[in-house]
Amino acid sequence: MKSIVLGYPRIGKKRELKKATEAYWKKNITENQLQETAKEIKKANWLEQQHAGIDLISSNDFSLYDQMLDMCITLGSIPKRFQDLIGLKQYFAMARGLQTDKVDVTAMEMTKWFDTNYHYIVPEFTTGQAFSLNPEKIIKEIREAKSLGIETKPVIIGPITFLLLGKEKVEGFHRLDLLPSLLPIYKKLFNQIAAEGVEYVQVDEPVFAQDLENKAQSAFKKAYSYFANNRNGIKLILANYFDCYGDNLNLALDLPVEVLHLDLVRCNLQLDDILAHPLLDGQKILSLGVVDGRNIWKNDYEKSLRLIEKAKRKVGKANLWVGTSCSLLHSPVALSLEKANEQLDEVKQWLAFSEEKLSEVVTLQKLANEDTDESLLEELKENQRIHKLRRSSKLIHNASVKERVKNLTEQDAQRLSTFQERQIIQRRELNLPLFPTTTIGSFPQTQEVRVQRRKFKKNEISSQAYDAFLMKETEKAINFQEEIGLDVLVHGEFERNDMVEYFGESLEGFAFTQFGWVQSYGTRCVKPPIIFGDVSRPEPMTVKWSSIAQSLSKKYVKGMLTGPVTILQWSFVRNDQPRAVTCNQIALAIRDEVCDLEKAGIKIIQIDEPAIREGLPLRKDDWANYLQWAIKAFRISASGVADATQIHTHMCYSEFNDIIDDIAGMDADVITIETSRSKMELLQAFVDFKYPNEIGPGVYDIHSPRVPTVQEMENLLLTASELLPIENLWVNPDCGLKTRDWPETKAALENMVRAAKSLRQKQLLKV
Repeated sequence: MKSIVLGYPRIGKKRELKKATEAYWKKNITENQLQETAKEIKKANWLEQQHAGIDLISSNDFSLYDQMLDMCITLGSIPKRFQDLIGLKQYFAMARGLQTDKVDVTAMEMTKWFDTNYHYIVPEFTTGQAFSLNPEKIIKEIREAKSLGIETKPVIIGPITFLLLGKEKVEGFHRLDLLPSLLPIYKKLFNQIAAEGVEYVQVDEPVFAQDLENKAQSAFKKAYSYFANNRNGIKLILANYFDCYGDNLNLALDLPVEVLHLDLVRCNLQLDDILAHPLLDGQKILSLGVVDGRNIWKNDYEKSLRLIEKAKRKVGKANLWVGTSCSLLHSPVALSLEKANEQLDEVKQWLAFSEEKLSEVVTLQKLANEDTDESLLEELKENQRIHKLRRSSKLIHNASVKERVKNLTEQDAQRLSTFQERQIIQRRELNLPLFPTTTIGSFPQTQEVRVQRRKFKKNEISSQAYDAFLMKETEKAINFQEEIGLDVLVHGEFERNDMVEYFGESLEGFAFTQFGWVQSYGTRCVKPPIIFGDVSRPEPMTVKWSSIAQSLSKKYVKGMLTGPVTILQWSFVRNDQPRAVTCNQIALAIRDEVCDLEKAGIKIIQIDEPAIREGLPLRKDDWANYLQWAIKAFRISASGVADATQIHTHMCYSEFNDIIDDIAGMDADVITIETSRSKMELLQAFVDFKYPNEIGPGVYDIHSPRVPTVQEMENLLLTASELLPIENLWVNPDCGLKTRDWPETKAALENMVRAAKSLRQKQLLKV
């Protein structure tokens, strides 16, 4: 019985990759220095896994930015606008866009990786597109690991997942039509990998966790039948994760692959179906993903061993592997980095990060192999003790919170009046111009802002000194917005770290780490809070700085909050009660904050919910239940205010077509969305649905450093105004501006305001 890990975090223990990459972008280090940092991280990852005793260690799970972007490079799937660029200039231009005196190219689209908070670069496909093999990165990593005495299994994204997660850029064909020209490239790749002496290749096909149409099922059969005779002896590990194989199980078991990986954390019931299946022969190895790659709770060895023993009785030890449910990309690197922390120390005994999960995999492997070493048996007893302690801990349970959730009624999720009635009142009260301009919330978090926050947290400066600094930054932000003519202002969020972490720090039932970073996209890392117990709000969280900002301007300043579903999705959530219950607890805490903001005189309140779409279960049969409780939780958070108070929400990097009815059901007065990378394509869902409420389609991409021209943004607004009633349109960026620098932020926002005013003037002339 072997041990397997599907992938490992690539950011480094202390985000070394982020720091090196951003330094490279700023020309503070060379490409060689960046690559040397990358090499050291890969080396550390491989040695860590070797030291833990992992049998099947991955290569090519590392990336300078994103694994789908890497696969585009490997397969020569490079959009035409980037083809005159080479090397890292091309690579990062595809991810971020590039604007110089000679080059001005927009980035490729970016969206969520299944139901995670990780974002991938979306491949672009055109009719008759040709592919070409560029295997240098994969081969280089195999050799780098081998030089350390480590034989790896390369990880590649399978052809069906690669095509299905991409996007046609012209009409008249389906991206799966490109499969015949893509398969020979995979054949060449397998041949080159085989020439390196590799035994196993992990082929990630997580689209198996989704509903597959007949065309996709046929594509799977065609692809893997082709691979059966065109892989030069390479053995394939077919890796599905994030859900069951479900209705695709017959297809998966019938494919000519040597190993089938199962995510038994997200779907342990599938094991019974597979073990009883007539297509399960005595040749195929089952890789049992029993250690959670997406959450941070210590593995329950008793539960995992029951699953392993069940499989062992059916197929035998020789045909079983034990491993992680998915890549550990979604987990922090090492719990051992955490220093003494009174709050975290209480829950730390229940946690396991990536390094600790390696030990869990190996321990389970040894226990399943009937290793009778006394230390192993002691470890099993200690694991049982810890789980028993967690179940009975008084730290977790709050009777008053449970009672409040129990007493929720349908009325708690309803505004006083319909949107049409509220809109009349709000237009009279707010008196905003046509095409009102605003931003999503945050302004650049400069190095000075981060340094001052760090000093405050380390007690190196007083709260008075820190408040004085925040006051200065807030005043500058308000003055800047007034100078350029924004209509609805924001306070800039200089007091906040992450949009979820900040709120979690003020809520009961949350714990925090110092180094629990995970990658969200590119160099963007987040430190998800840990929801370990019942959630409540002991005191106001945002009223102070929202009120201060509002006092600095006669214009409206938005109150800025993160919604309950996003706080849930972007946290490591307790696994001892239904997620819906935890979400309602958070919703009530946010509702209290919304009501306090209204009492403080804040007329416009934004409750961000970028994670509503990503929380969707991967199979449509499960959507209705999730959407029922998720949409209701948002409405609970937003429905405690008067009709004149305007509620905004924000969503980014999501497809809305299939859930537009539910988005409308949120009943937000204004929704702002990301649409610039798709050139307003995402807006079509709102058009087809005849979305009744107000909407702000983003007019420039904040994940790119390029500054769009006035004409670019005006053209996007013209497109939007042809699709939706102009009286319902707002003008804003795609997302918050925290990660941008001030010069590009100022230039882009100035252009945005000019575009809005130009369109406003043209509309007035028409009248």
